[in-house]
Order: sequence, then structure tokens, then C-alpha cells
Amino acid sequence: MTAGDCEGVAGIRTRGWRHAYRGLVPQPYLDGLDVEADAARHRARLTGGDGGVANLVAETDGGELAGWAAFGPYRDGDVRTGDAELYALYLLPERIGQGVGRTLLTEVIRRCAAAGHPRVRLWVLKGNTRARRFYERAGFGADGAEEPFEVDGAEEPFEVDGVVVPEVRYTKELTGRP
Repeated sequence: MTAGDCEGVAGIRTRGWRHAYRGLVPQPYLDGLDVEADAARHRARLTGGDGGVANLVAETDGGELAGWAAFGPYRDGDVRTGDAELYALYLLPERIGQGVGRTLLTEVIRRCAAAGHPRVRLWVLKGNTRARRFYERAGFGADGAEEPFEVDGAEEPFEVDGVVVPEVRYTKELTGRP
């Protein structure tokens, strides 16, 4: 991903959220997603360094962006573990089912294994059955961790516009690591 890709990635992310999370997060939030603001955040993170996050884009044969993935160190609160985390994987809705997501995910897994990570983790919305099936077909499995979860006796839920959106964690063990 380059700085020139940020607007396209923001469009992919925005359209991906609106498609994948319809009915799972409040519609006014989805309607209010702003491509320009998202592109500015991506540019700032990309040019300012963002703690080891890697960004990959998938392009069509014609050079148009079709998908985006971001990954890096696993975030367990403020602690970084030896595991990797897939932070995001979004496609243009019309590219779903064409192998773009599988290609991006395969490359993320390859890079994480090459970096010596023992496993890759990700969080997926509990109600996002399409994404959950996609990750399960790729060898990921729910490992029992769910959000909202308790930290020091207080719940730390993932909320969107004040609505708790439950997530489950998926893990894939990386065998054959270098």
C-alpha cells in the first residue's frame, strides 16, 4: 500500500463496512462513514508509522484496487505478544467470491509465518456469519475468547454508536514457520 492508495483503501473499507455490517451495527453509523476522513487517517498512519502495521492491497488486472488487508503484532490491551493479528480485511462488495480475499489472507499468513509468529489471531463480529465461514475455511477457529470481556472487573465492550457489538476471536496456528 502506498500513500496514493489511501483514498481507494478508504473507499474499500467504507463500502466493505456498509455491506458486511448491515444489520449488525447501527445504520446511521454506516450511513455516516466518511471516505475522505478515513483516507486522511490512513495517510497519517502510513506516513507517520503505526507500530509495525503492514498494509496490503489487491489490484485487478486493470490496476484498480479490489481489496485491502492490515496486520501486525497482536494487541492484548497495551501488551504486544509474539502472535500476529489480522486487523482488517475488506473487499469491494462486487469482488466477494472471486478469490481476492483468499489471496490477501494467504499472503498475510505467509508473511506472518515468515516473520516467525506462532499464530495469527483476528476478531470478527459474532453475527458476521459470512466472514466467520470464510475464516473457518482458511483454517482459523474460534478459540473461546469473546468481547465484551472483563478487564479488572469492568466490561470492555466493542461499541458502535452506543450499541454493543459482540466479537469472537479466531486463531490459526502457523505450522512450518521458518
